Amino acid sequence: MPDAITALERLGVAVPAVEAYPVRGVRFLSSELSAEADFPSGARGLSIRRTALHSIMIERAAGLGVDLLWQTAVTGISSQEVQLGERTIRARWIIGADGVNSRVRRWANLDAHSRTNLRYAFRRHYRVPPWTDRMEIYWGEHIQGFATAVSNEQVCVAVASHNPELRLEESLPALPELNARLRGAEPASAERGALSANRKLRCVWRGNVALIGDASGTVDAITGQGLGLSFSQAAVLANCLRSGNLVRYQAAHRRLALRPLWMARLMLMLDGRPGCQRRTLQIFQKRPEVFRRLLALHVGTLSPFHLALDGLTLGWGLLTA
Repeated sequence: MPDAITALERLGVAVPAVEAYPVRGVRFLSSELSAEADFPSGARGLSIRRTALHSIMIERAAGLGVDLLWQTAVTGISSQEVQLGERTIRARWIIGADGVNSRVRRWANLDAHSRTNLRYAFRRHYRVPPWTDRMEIYWGEHIQGFATAVSNEQVCVAVASHNPELRLEESLPALPELNARLRGAEPASAERGALSANRKLRCVWRGNVALIGDASGTVDAITGQGLGLSFSQAAVLANCLRSGNLVRYQAAHRRLALRPLWMARLMLMLDGRPGCQRRTLQIFQKRPEVFRRLLALHVGTLSPFHLALDGLTLGWGLLTA
């Protein structure tokens, strides 16, 4: 998303154009209806394979002198030390950036959280020429599909639902428009799965331990904001470490998550409600400026105060459509 690119660039990481595919905006599709909106003027999105992004970030970290210990398991932490098997490293600060199933979070007794219902997401890449330069979200009755080009030859496809047994290929018939696009396309990667949920921790630090990224809480994958949150959290955490005060990190962390969490809940109101999906898309077609402003709010270029009128418009439309 555009705000994630800006946050990443503040960390000194630029994604080369040859490594990514430009994304102009977002398109919703449901029951033969569609509505689309471009990112605000001057904003751009990028779609990139995670492996390529990792390589770019590793190069930046190594260039700054970070010592990367590959294939080295962390087996525990204490107040001033990190255990690497039989080896011990002294540490002024310990940052848990180890994902949704964070062991650092558990070791620091920071696991207490609130969480909405879990969803199950699966993704795979297909060898097929891109048919759009927008991120597409396909709304099914109890499932969402996502399609985003990652190159001139490949499209990343994902599905998310509350059914842990529903795999990608089995779910495509419930998304006929997406299924038709992929007919005859050859898979270009293995299917991967992950949990998706809005998870907010009660606290993201204790003593000299701080959590960041998915280890510190998550937003549903429907927002596309997970990476952007991590990058923004990194800049805030660095300033707090510089001042030696993690209290400010807690408040800033919560503030950063407010918009993505709110947008996730707003979009998931359509989940399992075909009638609401249809009426929403009809409103977006009739009043495209509403969709554009919601997207601008989503990527942080519009204040929530501007949402009041759009909320009234959308609510009235849902009642009268």
